[in-house]
Amino acid sequence: MEFERLITERFSVRSFKKEHLPEECISKILNAAHKAPTGCNFQPQRILVLNNDESIEKLKKCTKCHFDAPCAMLVCYNEDESWKRPYDGALSAPVDAAIVATHMMLEAHNIGVGCCFVMHFNPFEMKSEFNIPENIKPVALLVMGFPSEEAAPLKFHSEFRPMEEVVAYDKF
Repeated sequence: MEFERLITERFSVRSFKKEHLPEECISKILNAAHKAPTGCNFQPQRILVLNNDESIEKLKKCTKCHFDAPCAMLVCYNEDESWKRPYDGALSAPVDAAIVATHMMLEAHNIGVGCCFVMHFNPFEMKSEFNIPENIKPVALLVMGFPSEEAAPLKFHSEFRPMEEVVAYDKF
């Protein structure tokens, strides 16, 4: 799909068909994640794929924002593998994970899979339910599946603040 069309047409899907994603779709989405840029190419991302009924039921204990999606991918990072900015100690890994998630969302839409970026989840419950090690930090939950016939963008999806409110040149 042409990029401008892709970024214009993609929206957060919150209504899904009941079928789990085929392995081919999952592989394409994970391949996009694997190619995402990360700080110094440390690749601290860790992705947990949830694509069966048992995993989805566990997921529902961790968030109300599951939208009955038949598949989800939890994007995390390994805090022990993050590049660290020397000036203030900031880790690149949380940003890296967000970049990875963005690549995944765009590829999902590109292949006809609906997706919604969810940050409203309990990370402690997520770590407990899925036995996630202490050094692995959940950042984003991507709930996904094939969009239902009712899937549509939210009312404010295509409303944007004026460019001059969000962009500055040379100084703020």
